[in-house]
Amino acid sequence: MTPPPDPPRPSRFKASLLPILIPIAVLIVVAVGVGSWLQYRERQEIDTVHTVGSGATDRVDVEATVQRVDAAARELLLRVRVTPLGNLGEAGGTAPVADLSLQTSTQTLGDLTFPAHERLATKDVKVAITGGSISDYPFDAYETEIGFWAVLGGEQVPVRMRFSSNDTLFAVFPTPTTSAEEAVLALDLTRSASLLVFAVFMMVVMWALAASVLIGAWYLTTRKQGLLWPALAWMAATLFALSAFRNTAPGTPPIGCVLDWFAFLWAETVIALCLIAVVLAGVRTALTQDTAART
Repeated sequence: MTPPPDPPRPSRFKASLLPILIPIAVLIVVAVGVGSWLQYRERQEIDTVHTVGSGATDRVDVEATVQRVDAAARELLLRVRVTPLGNLGEAGGTAPVADLSLQTSTQTLGDLTFPAHERLATKDVKVAITGGSISDYPFDAYETEIGFWAVLGGEQVPVRMRFSSNDTLFAVFPTPTTSAEEAVLALDLTRSASLLVFAVFMMVVMWALAASVLIGAWYLTTRKQGLLWPALAWMAATLFALSAFRNTAPGTPPIGCVLDWFAFLWAETVIALCLIAVVLAGVRTALTQDTAART
């Protein structure tokens, strides 16, 4: 009779993977947790509405929402919705009882006027921002001030402002500086946490790619491999792909910003020099081999 086969031995392959899989799983959980917390924090900042001004029954309510911050033009787009309440409005606050003039701060480019008894329409106004420079991207920061004073029928009336921001590329931090009859906010604007993380990640990737090409060039030149076209194609593709990768940076940063001087320009320089060095060393090796073969 044929002896029974030996029982299968326990596989050591699965056991050897556990020390690798467990740390990877922990890192994934930690990364997802941190990302969820950052996303929740930014969502809360966007959904937060800041209220400043008078709480009188007869007042003008102003809903001011930042739609977009244009750092290159040094201005932000503010969407304004005006609602007169109490005895100042009619038809449920959709029209003022008299001519309404909404005077703004000096940074706001133009005041707002609304004729009496006509339906109020939402308007977009531009607000100049000061301080900082877009060349500091992604660490640039700005400041400005928005304020509203309401004059109805020739008399100043109380104002309350509800402020919020819809721009996901900037974090806006308002500080109230107001009196009883006006609504004024000082704004500090910085790049959002998600944009900052992505920009830093881009710089790390650029340096990592440059280091990879540098290591490859060192290997090829020291081993005298000659002209290896796949390696040269990879280096050239990395050189041009890095430019396309840089242009995906959110907020369209200009050439010469911190992102460029901290990573992009140097990474491009390293890759280009490595490519030239590999070509020269490869040509010299190929010529030497041809000479030796002829002799």
